[in-house]
Amino acid sequence: MKIAILGYGVVGSGAYEVAQAAHNIEVKRVLYKRPIDELGDIVTTEYEDILKDEEIELVAECIGGLHPAYEYVSAALKSGKHVVTPNKNLVAAYWDELHDLAREHGAEFRYTASAGGGIPWLFNLRRQSRSDEILSISGIVNGTCNYILDTMHNEPVDFAEILAKAQELGYAEKDPTADIGGFDTQRKCVISANLAFGTSISEEDVPVFGIQNITAGDIKYFNEHGYTCKLLMNAGQTEDGAYAYVEPTLVGRGALESSVPANNNLISLTGNHIGTLSFYGQGAGKYPTGTSVIQDVLDIENGWKFSVKSEKNDVSVDNSLEAHRYYVRENGSCKITEPLSVTEAHRLASESSDEHFFMAGIRE
Repeated sequence: MKIAILGYGVVGSGAYEVAQAAHNIEVKRVLYKRPIDELGDIVTTEYEDILKDEEIELVAECIGGLHPAYEYVSAALKSGKHVVTPNKNLVAAYWDELHDLAREHGAEFRYTASAGGGIPWLFNLRRQSRSDEILSISGIVNGTCNYILDTMHNEPVDFAEILAKAQELGYAEKDPTADIGGFDTQRKCVISANLAFGTSISEEDVPVFGIQNITAGDIKYFNEHGYTCKLLMNAGQTEDGAYAYVEPTLVGRGALESSVPANNNLISLTGNHIGTLSFYGQGAGKYPTGTSVIQDVLDIENGWKFSVKSEKNDVSVDNSLEAHRYYVRENGSCKITEPLSVTEAHRLASESSDEHFFMAGIRE
């Protein structure tokens, strides 16, 4: 199979290197803004060179962001070319449209690297959902936040100090808002929930509270009371509807999430028949994500189908269905609340006049 890779940054270059060792794949073109000496004449600055090349059966979009990624992916699908992408922003924002385009033009649209990076999370979530009812999903899906929280639990550092170190090590972007604000986790929650429950929720359905206001004082309190704080995505379905949200969560020392170190991920699903399955590993990075991209390419080359069903579960998100206690720090004082619904807690956060307000759900 002849393929094209769009972008040659961290993930694009990783996918290219992994592809060189894979059987039955040839990278015919790489779209990049300038020449790349080691790649020679396969590099092009013109997307039309890829779109009009009938030998290229598949496009691996590794540019990131919404534009021009959306335009490139849409054009590829309309021309009947398969598309593989790790771009969570794109997949979450255009879920219905891109799946519909793939079905309409007989192409495969795969994105298992978009949540969990190198972990075979989405692949196995989709596989399990074919034969079982998925009741809930949850987990650590952002390595930047996990590195920050893990370090704060184990070293006497405050948030700003460890964030700067994360940026120095390349774990955090220059603008870390998407990570520490929880929006990266939100997009991965949208994608995971849609696959798990056969629905079509959007980012607007998933309330988010991030970790940017956490302090060493909060962590000291958690350590003293036997809790570990992790930023978790959570989604599930009940007889009354579905819930989906992102928030810092206090878990007991015996919980699997509690012992996840550094920038690793741990994601779990609970099925009606299978019980709970957990997936652990590197959630991002050049080779973990690049490998996952090429695994999708190989699956398509081997004829393995992934596409979601066109009929959707019309369940709506109602976060008043999910309730638990919260740790809340506001105006210099902290307390443990009685059980609050997720809707109530996130409303409390949004209405607080304290710019340093922090809360974390408590998993009992």
